[in-house]
Amino acid sequence: MARTDVSIPVPGAELGAWLYLPQGAGPHPAVVMAHGFSAVKELYLDRYAERFCEAGLAVAVFDHRGFGASTGQPRQEADPVLQARDYRHVITWLSAQHGIDPERIGIWGSSYSGGHVLQVAAADRRVKCVVSQVPTISGYEQTRRRTPPERLPGVYKMFAEERARLARGEPPRMRRVIPEAQGEGGVFDGPEALAFFGASARIAPSWRNEVTVATLEYSVEYEPAAQIEHISPTPLLMLVARQDAVTPTDLALRAYQRALEPKRLVFLPGGHFDAYVEQFELSSSTACDWFVQHLRPGA
Repeated sequence: MARTDVSIPVPGAELGAWLYLPQGAGPHPAVVMAHGFSAVKELYLDRYAERFCEAGLAVAVFDHRGFGASTGQPRQEADPVLQARDYRHVITWLSAQHGIDPERIGIWGSSYSGGHVLQVAAADRRVKCVVSQVPTISGYEQTRRRTPPERLPGVYKMFAEERARLARGEPPRMRRVIPEAQGEGGVFDGPEALAFFGASARIAPSWRNEVTVATLEYSVEYEPAAQIEHISPTPLLMLVARQDAVTPTDLALRAYQRALEPKRLVFLPGGHFDAYVEQFELSSSTACDWFVQHLRPGA
């Protein structure tokens, strides 16, 4: 197994990525991966990629545009439309690499990108297998659950004011991903999120504790599971946390019910961020088996 740092050209940016190649000449089946909301690839994605590569799969792990090792402006802005589109650009790039079988490409996503892969798999028939881990299902529903009703008008007012500021050429305003001071707000403020992102300085120095205000507006309007029925006949695995308060469990289960065969649902004990650490063995081995089953049949 070998890992190489690569730069993947896409419209408007260069995506910093790792390319993992298994032993042998190939052509190898391959998996495209990216992280969730505001996160960078150093936050545990190397562990997943190594597990997949050991099973004979090539893996391309990239940072979203504007984050981590990738270029792109504005920095720290998660536009889900562009992020999902970049998955497809990386599929194109990876399919053209020596030793890769373009007819055996799978995609993996988690949290925000767990929603992206649902959207990509529904639209792109080059995808032969998909794993969606603790996925975002409905930005509208998630926002309604996180935000008290009396605060919603102020949220939409903030979005309108930000659009006006940007139209005047002013720089984007930022919001913390997790609070850094007493009384400071953050996108996430639960203890699980604080522990996960709080460790990022040690694990992933390129992670920054901020996103643009526009990022929050994009997330409210994002409905990645709207066409989940269209994924079929591409095999779909959904890994759902039993006590997920970030991407609510019941939303994922309702989306899974709408998906058509072939599909599989696996529950992960614990909450949203447990998938990466406490439940890594279960989440990674289940995903790996799914990819091997559908990308390396008979292996």
